Amino acid sequence: MTLSFTKMHGLGNDFIIIDGRQTAPALDTDKIRHLCDRRFGVGCDQLVVLSAPTADGADVLVRFFNADGSESGACGNASRCVATLVGGNPVLQTSAGLLLTSQDGDLITVNMGQPRFGWQDIPLARECDTLHLPIHDAAACSMGNPHATVFGDVSRAEDLGPSLEHSPLFPQRANIGFADIITPTHMRLRVWERGAGLTLACGSGACAAVVNAVRRGLAERTCVVTMDGGDLRITWQDNGDVLMTGPATTVFHGELP
Repeated sequence: MTLSFTKMHGLGNDFIIIDGRQTAPALDTDKIRHLCDRRFGVGCDQLVVLSAPTADGADVLVRFFNADGSESGACGNASRCVATLVGGNPVLQTSAGLLLTSQDGDLITVNMGQPRFGWQDIPLARECDTLHLPIHDAAACSMGNPHATVFGDVSRAEDLGPSLEHSPLFPQRANIGFADIITPTHMRLRVWERGAGLTLACGSGACAAVVNAVRRGLAERTCVVTMDGGDLRITWQDNGDVLMTGPATTVFHGELP
């Protein structure tokens, strides 16, 4: 028996994608960690498993697993990769809800849904002002997974990221973005992802950073987010939905015993 997979990346945020719509792969936490290991496995930031959908209107069920084996609720860059792999304009069923996709040439847009701002929704360990957390004055929201954005400290992502991810304020840990506002329509961002560490790009993190910047009065509702791996265009629509637009690249196809 062999396990077929596709290696893809969105702005350097890389994934192993396994299509289990016909035959579900037998994966546990140890196997996921092994596959994601860059020395002993294939290597990636996250492993993505596709299954037959169970929700009305969905084309594919998508589950995201961090490199440490933990499961994530949503991943914007991986969603663009899945849309490219499946083809057309698929509706993705995730634990964060149904994500609508569309493609225009080399660019894929994913409707990441609406952010949530209640302290229970993120979640936080206790009631706090989610626009001004008591740690580094971060702003927090949920984009299907917990995010906090620290403004003006992009150079400290590697320094502060690990401790903030594991702060007692975040009972499920959190993705920590470090953003510098260049202009109201352009920001620089680095994201320390829970379970993966510092990545070259983070789609949901870019969405959260723009949403939090708009809430702070620092950015306009459409903003280019420059990360180490490249640029995403994020639009927080008036209806509350957040649109993320960027590329997706296939690296190679492979098989594992």
